[in-house]
Amino acid sequence: MTAAARPPVRPIRSALSVFSLAVVVFTFALAGPRAALLMLIGLGFGLVLEGLRFGFTGPWRRMIQVRDGRGLLAQFMAIGLCALIAFPLLAASPDELYGAHAPVGIAMLGAAFVFGATMQIVLGCGSGVLVNAGSGNLMALLALLGFIAGSFLGTLHLEWWTGLGSLPVYTLQGSFGERAGLWVTLAGLTGLAALVVRLSTPGQRLPSPRLLLAASLVAALAILNLVVAGQSWGIVYGLGLWGAKAGQAAGMDVLANTFWLAPDHAERLQQSLLTDVTSLTNIGIIIGAFVAMRWRRDPGPQVPRGSAPGRLGILLSGVILGYSARIAFGCNVGAYFSGIATGSFHGWVWFAAAFAGSALALQARPRVLQWLSLSAAATPGGRVRT
Repeated sequence: MTAAARPPVRPIRSALSVFSLAVVVFTFALAGPRAALLMLIGLGFGLVLEGLRFGFTGPWRRMIQVRDGRGLLAQFMAIGLCALIAFPLLAASPDELYGAHAPVGIAMLGAAFVFGATMQIVLGCGSGVLVNAGSGNLMALLALLGFIAGSFLGTLHLEWWTGLGSLPVYTLQGSFGERAGLWVTLAGLTGLAALVVRLSTPGQRLPSPRLLLAASLVAALAILNLVVAGQSWGIVYGLGLWGAKAGQAAGMDVLANTFWLAPDHAERLQQSLLTDVTSLTNIGIIIGAFVAMRWRRDPGPQVPRGSAPGRLGILLSGVILGYSARIAFGCNVGAYFSGIATGSFHGWVWFAAAFAGSALALQARPRVLQWLSLSAAATPGGRVRT
């Protein structure tokens, strides 16, 4: 788009600002101040993830394929900064704040591996699919619909999968104590960072100022989420709840399932989505990504729609993403980022399994895209603009 053909910037940005404020005020009016704060936090996540190009899937891919470790190092930095505050907060308020702690099991390991592989096919994890859908990618919207369906289906089968065998929930705080557990976490992240630096090619070892700023903001928003929501930042539960509500609206007896029969889940199923903390931040991420995308002077041309087989493939890939995320007790946000940042041993194991899945899938990705008649730009994470 030429400079002469571009629409005026100031009216668009003013409208976007008013729209964002209206979303927060609307949430306040319907659900109260806490819900409005969580919506604001979600907007912040969306603005940072899209506006500053901070993600999870892309940095893993670049590290594996071209030895560019800058994005991965920024992730470790964000997790470490979050852990510095989260560990003391969780220790000070054990009955009010809850970390992303989950068990390690056979099904969890396999599901994390599958999730890592599938997210490289569609170029988006849980947060990535939300951001890409919000920024106007129509293929990502299909992946999001599939993710919603898959995460709901995962809740229906979760009891069977966990029955295959799992360890108790282990945390670094429980094993080493709060202070030593934090030092072990920071040492682990530092060790990984040193390995990434050593494996990266020269010139691709130090995160840019943009990535450093984004990592700091993501960590700050994650801490705010922990304090306001009472639990760590997550993605998957909210999307599964959306699927459950859709199933219930279609006449399905969702409460017949053990997962949704649990009092907390049954209560959320009967209430508005604006009372669910994860749904609020998920909605905020979508809106924040939309605002960040439209804020640019030239947001770029629309991503291609893809072929009919490609659209079906992306939809089914979204189902696999959502299903595996539920069985693995989280995605890159709820398991990897929040899990490690709050001391869960599960977070470290999840990262190892998912990264291995990503490495394997990237070798097969060109053939998969060819089979689906998709170009890289037509996948949910593809970009036609630079």
